[in-house]
Parts: sequence; structure tokens; C-alpha cells
Amino acid sequence: MSRLIIATVTLACAAGVASPAAAQKVRVSPYIEASQVVTADLSGGSSDVLTYSTVAVGVDASIHTRRIEVQASYKYERRFDYQNPLDKDQMHSGLARVKAAVAPGFSIEAGGIATRTRSDIRGDALLTNQGNSRNSAQLFSGYIGPNFASNIGPIFANAAYRFGYTKVEAAGATGAGTGPRLDAYDNSKVHVATASLGVKSGTVLPIGVTVSGSYTREDAGQLDQRYEGKFGRGDVVLPIARGFAVAGGVGYETIQISQRDAVRDGANNPVVDGNGRFVTNNASPRRLAYDIDGMFWDAGVIWKPSRRTFVEARVGKRYGSMSYTGSLSYQMGPGSGIQIGVYDNVQTFGQQVNGSIATLPTSFVTTTDPFGNQYGGCIYGTTGSAAGGCLNNVFASAATSAYRSRGVSGVAVLNRGGTRFGIGGGYSRRTFIAPTGTPGFNVNGTSDESIYAQLFGSTDVGRNGSFSASAFGSYYNTDIGGADGVMGWGANTAYTHRFGPLGATVSAGVFGFDNKNATTGGSNTAAQALLGLRYGF
Repeated sequence: MSRLIIATVTLACAAGVASPAAAQKVRVSPYIEASQVVTADLSGGSSDVLTYSTVAVGVDASIHTRRIEVQASYKYERRFDYQNPLDKDQMHSGLARVKAAVAPGFSIEAGGIATRTRSDIRGDALLTNQGNSRNSAQLFSGYIGPNFASNIGPIFANAAYRFGYTKVEAAGATGAGTGPRLDAYDNSKVHVATASLGVKSGTVLPIGVTVSGSYTREDAGQLDQRYEGKFGRGDVVLPIARGFAVAGGVGYETIQISQRDAVRDGANNPVVDGNGRFVTNNASPRRLAYDIDGMFWDAGVIWKPSRRTFVEARVGKRYGSMSYTGSLSYQMGPGSGIQIGVYDNVQTFGQQVNGSIATLPTSFVTTTDPFGNQYGGCIYGTTGSAAGGCLNNVFASAATSAYRSRGVSGVAVLNRGGTRFGIGGGYSRRTFIAPTGTPGFNVNGTSDESIYAQLFGSTDVGRNGSFSASAFGSYYNTDIGGADGVMGWGANTAYTHRFGPLGATVSAGVFGFDNKNATTGGSNTAAQALLGLRYGF
């Protein structure tokens, strides 16, 4: 999957070079990097100090032409310990977003991410990707697909297809304590197709009318899980006053989620492989976890007083209960804006990762990322019209079961000259869906919650220097028996000075977590420092 990010950069660069010279804004910056890292455990009087070296190669690329919008950042890091061993000796990190107009009305969109995710919601908080940290698994995810948009007289027509793939490597120790064993995520392939037809208000009718449909199919590696969902709906928009309208829609939906049983040992416990994943019993019948078939509806208001402001709020009934969704976007200036979303859907971890990447901007803030956790939280855009988005809720844990996900997430950015500020946060609740009637522990009906906040700032210092700082906090909780809340926090600063193609970075940070479970929980506070050199080509 890391090849997807590299291939995305290569193909986009080739396309960008083919564009007219006057329309090109192309920058491709490969580099090599070497760093020295020191981490010190500050908890309980421990004197454990870990020192190691890293060597990395990477590339930062951006292409903005009349036909192509691309930004990609990727780094592969190899680590070398001295006396105390490292749990993880390599890491991939990166993010890529591509939009390419191939022909009038036809475009191709792609995206990919490489980062680390929490594996078990009950385990340690993921604070930094340096040093030895539990409950941390390497993740790769990407998607690609065509988009079509056209007009047939007053009728607009849209269609899109997306193929996505997600892979999570084994996490090892999680720090989850002695509760029931949960399965570990492996991989999934997902296909999503959408289409819509409609007319805007005031063209054919006083109201706007849209009919749309969607089909989703996902096949996951764990327990042969299968997700299949499809819906069709009709929507109307009735303008009431300038910039204000009421909207409503009704649809029909079917979702079916199924999987096979795990192999059981003599004590009726699930058998796991060498990576901690449940072994699938291929001889077992396929068991239904979720089977819904029926109508849904929603209604609300739309407020668009100007091109810079958009607000939508809806309430309805879906998935058998009340549902609330909405969005707000406000462009304060060319480089400053706010985006907030309220969501409610039934999905899987792989679908949520792919879908979240697709909502990220094609122009985002990148830093030297000294502690390797840049793409696991909030991604800040560089333009006010695309402020960014947060992935904290997605990476709360790589859950193998499907779930109903509800929550709110928001980002605000301020970019002015060489100074950038970003703030993000949100709340997420997942209610899990699994087949009933299986022996042993079952996650069906259990839920977890995530609360997160993040703050970032950077500014140029003179002609050749830059200073950045960030702080974050998180809280995870689940109603699985024997588990309790896990709080995480951290802050770091970094200064980079450039001497032509050579840049030197010094960074320091402090990170900690507290597991509230008095029996199996624990806490940790660690300080980290890094001194690195980067040579750009």
C-alpha cells in the first residue's frame, strides 16, 4: 500500500509536466534524513532511557494546474537501537490526495495514507510513534475511482465509483489488561458506486428535485466478513427566502452484514494465529450480523447567505431510530476557514478510513513531523474553502466488527503569510454489530466513545528558520466488561533551520496516558527529544 502513495506522486508528476508551462505549479522535493532520538520514562521513578538512531527517505510533492490537483507526502524510516531493543524498527508515514480532470465532465480521484492506528479501544493511548509504544499498528489505506458530472438541458447528472483497500499489520502488546480477547483487524476491499439526477429550483419547477442511489460491497479478511448495502432516495429543496431553504428526502435501503465463526478450542475459546487474529472456521455457516430492509426519511434546513457560508441541519429516522446529521463551512479568508460535520451511518473500519481520506483537501499543511504522528489526527488545509478534517475518531481502534458510527468533528485553520494555526476536535460513539448466538464473549450491542482535541501552530523565523508547536488530548471509553476510560495527552515543539539544501531540526516533547482501570490499567509519562538533519534534492 505504501507503493500507492509513491505511484500517485509519480503519475501526477508526469501528468503535471504534460500541462502547459504557464499553468503549472509543480514542486517535487525528495530528501534523505538522519536523526538521533532519546526517550525517557518519567513514570514511577523509573530511570529507563532509550536512545536510537533513524535513517529515512521521503518525498514532498504538490502539483496544481488547471487540470490536476495533487499533494503527497511520504516517508519511510528505519530505526537502529543500541542497548535497549526497539519494538518496531521501521515505519511508513504519508498522505496523498489527487484530483485529475481527464476530459470535460470526467475526472479521476485517488488518495492514500500510511500511519499508525490504535488496535484495541481498551489499550494504551497512541501518543507518539517514536520509542516503544503499545497498542500501535501500522496501517495502509488507499482508494481510486472515476467521477462523472454533466448536464442534459436543465438536468444535472452525476456518477462515481470508488475502489478502496485497507491493511492493518499486527499490533503486538496493547496494554488492554485481562478482559475478553478481541479480534485484530487484517484487511478489506470495498467497492462503492453512486449516481444521481436532478434539477435545481427555479429551472423546471419552483423546487429542486434530486433522485439518487448507492451500492456498497466490502469483503474483509477477518472471519470472511461481508458488507452489502444499497439505497435509493428522492430529495426536494424548497427556497423560502434569499439564501434559505427547507429540504426533505425519503428513501428505501437494504443493508446486510454477515461473517463466519472462529475456530474454537476445547475450552470454547477462539483460536488465534501468530498475529493475534481469530482463525476463520471456513466450514461454519454464514451468520447474519445485521439485516435491515425498509424506508428512511429526513428533513431540515439549508442556509447559504453567501458563497463563503453554508449550513445544513437534518433530522430523520434511519437504522431503526432517530438520526441527526448536518454540516457547517465558513471561509473567513483565502487561507482561513471552519468546517464542522455531524454524521450518523452504519459502516466498517475500512469504509470509514477510505471515506475519511476522500474528504481531505488536496492542499494540506505538512511539517518535518519529528515524532511521526502527523497523519494520525487532524489534517489542516491551506485554503479557507477546504479547512481539513480529523481522523482521530477513525483511528480510535481498528475494529473488526461493523458498527453504527455517530458523532461530530470540526476543524478551523488560519493561514496568513508564513504563519499557520489549526485547531480540531470532536466526539464519536460506535455501537457494534455482530452475530448473536455465538459462544463466549460477543461485542454485539457494546459501544465505545472517543473525545479528542488538537492544536497546532507554526511560523517562519527569519528567512531560513521555522518554529512549530502542537498539543493534543484524547479520552477513550467502552462498556466492555473489565474496561474503563483511557486518557492521553501530549505536547511538542520543533525548530528547523535551513542551510541551503540542508536542514537541521531540534525537537522536544512530553507525552502521557492514564488508564482509569484500577485493576489492569496503568499510566505513563515520557519525555522525548530529537536532533535531525535532512538533505533535500
